[in-house]
Amino acid sequence: QVQVVESGGGLVQAGGSLRLSCAASGTIFRIDVMNWYRQAPGKQRELVAFITSGGNTKYVDSVKGRFTISWGNAKNTVYLQMSSLKPEDTGVYYCKAVTTNSQSSWGQGTQVTVSS
Repeated sequence: QVQVVESGGGLVQAGGSLRLSCAASGTIFRIDVMNWYRQAPGKQRELVAFITSGGNTKYVDSVKGRFTISWGNAKNTVYLQMSSLKPEDTGVYYCKAVTTNSQSSWGQGTQVTVSS
């Protein structure tokens, strides 16, 4: 079972920045894709960004140009750099790791609150 742990959430004013971290461990398989999702109160969870083992990235339109997903130097660690934050970015941010044997594992989530 892969363990996934997120960190870095918090309270920030609109226009500010936060960097979220996600670390996956406990697998003998390579991590194929790391995903960041978010869930706002009363809304469905949505995919915000993902990065493949080859470094390909994709973002939801609402965060393009403001968020950047990247691999960290530590094994199986990814970051989500969030800039120009808006109140509508508020929510619980979840990381999901997908291994090469197609096993998906979720973290517990980290709260991001953007005040206006």
